[in-house]
Amino acid sequence: MDLPEMESMASAIGVSVAVLRFLLCFVSTIPVGFLHRFVPGGPAARHLYAAATGAILSYLSFGFSSNLHFLVPMLLGYASMLLCRKHCGIITFFLAFGYLIGCHVYYMSGDAWKEGGIDATGALMVITLKIISCVINYNDGLLKEEENLREAQKKNRLLNLPSLLEYIGYCLCCGSHFAGPVYEMKDYLQWTERKGIWQRSDKGLSPSPYWPTFRALIQAGFCMGLYLYLVPYFPLSRFTDPVYQEYGFWKRLGYQYMSGFTARWKYYFIWSISEASVIISGLGFSGWTDASPPKARWDRAKNVDVLGVELAKSSVQLPLVWNIQVSTWLRHYVYERLVQNGKKPGFFQLLATQTVSAVWHGLYPGYIIFFVQSATMIAGSRVLYRWQQASQTAVLKNLLVFSNFAYTLLILNYSCIGFMVLSMRETVAAYGSVYYIGTIIPIVLILLGKIIKPARQPRSKARKDE
Repeated sequence: MDLPEMESMASAIGVSVAVLRFLLCFVSTIPVGFLHRFVPGGPAARHLYAAATGAILSYLSFGFSSNLHFLVPMLLGYASMLLCRKHCGIITFFLAFGYLIGCHVYYMSGDAWKEGGIDATGALMVITLKIISCVINYNDGLLKEEENLREAQKKNRLLNLPSLLEYIGYCLCCGSHFAGPVYEMKDYLQWTERKGIWQRSDKGLSPSPYWPTFRALIQAGFCMGLYLYLVPYFPLSRFTDPVYQEYGFWKRLGYQYMSGFTARWKYYFIWSISEASVIISGLGFSGWTDASPPKARWDRAKNVDVLGVELAKSSVQLPLVWNIQVSTWLRHYVYERLVQNGKKPGFFQLLATQTVSAVWHGLYPGYIIFFVQSATMIAGSRVLYRWQQASQTAVLKNLLVFSNFAYTLLILNYSCIGFMVLSMRETVAAYGSVYYIGTIIPIVLILLGKIIKPARQPRSKARKDE
């Protein structure tokens, strides 16, 4: 595969041959998804096409061993559904995560990604979430609707065991495991069988995916262009460079902001391409609006809201606009399931969810620190929001709104340095260079929130009657 033409192309754009091969296969998911619309022979043929194309793209991108790695947790999950339905969810959760962690440690994937390499663990991360959600939903199929099921459980639970072909097609579907988005088995089955919202309506409405796909591709091109322009000016290596140590406090803080800002455009590019591939296949369709005439919605494929991230008014909004489908998965399969019936979620549920997210990314100190930082960042933002809601004057309220926006901007870009540099030494050095300001401020806010508790606004009589 390492042809001279590929080597020259890779050097021209500044990546390794392995990364170029991955990018070519990744972009190929768009025509592969498009062709899924025209596969003849009914659902079985479409399942086979989804599984085969996913396996072929994995082989071309990562080599034969990648499919073997994918097969291990897939078979463990399916076996648990076959043999122990009552406990298959918890069994698969720990087995699949255990295998993923083992692969992270063996391949040291974080170091490879940081140095511009690529391996199959990124795709395995997505497959792991899909396996766990499928098995837990099959586990939920034993529960009755009156057993305090959440809306997500009612919607996604599986009453019957998917066939092995359906299951493999779901896991590898047309290469969507390369970078997501994560979606539910029930949605995949209805899409493949052209049921539910994918069934042609009596009015003959059939959503066209072409404009949303084109829009996602335009966004991808812009994001990659901006990333390639900015990255030479803000390399991560500068955090350990003597030049960085000579900067003043404000310049160091500004450099941290620009490093985080620059790195995000790479992820925006990746998620825009994956969004385009899922939209053009039709799976990204999520229903019709109530407008007249109705307009198609394509939220199922959306993994990021670029402006929502960069202009977030509070840290609480970030999980709703960044890596959206993984955040949704964490909410449904970790956060909500740690909350006991009749009780409200607290900091424990938030910290536990962020810890699971950190482990999912890999056992690097930078990941762990970043996600613990994220938990304190969100908790601190909630304090500001409570004060904002209780403020009696417009001036004070606007000041707190701006404070929450500035707080989110500062703490996010401070915290994400750990996610990018990964090592404990570099993370601590970067945080220490700005006197740990992004660690201290959230903790101070959380403590102040325990002391300064705004009085609850009295509800109106009409509100009480409701």
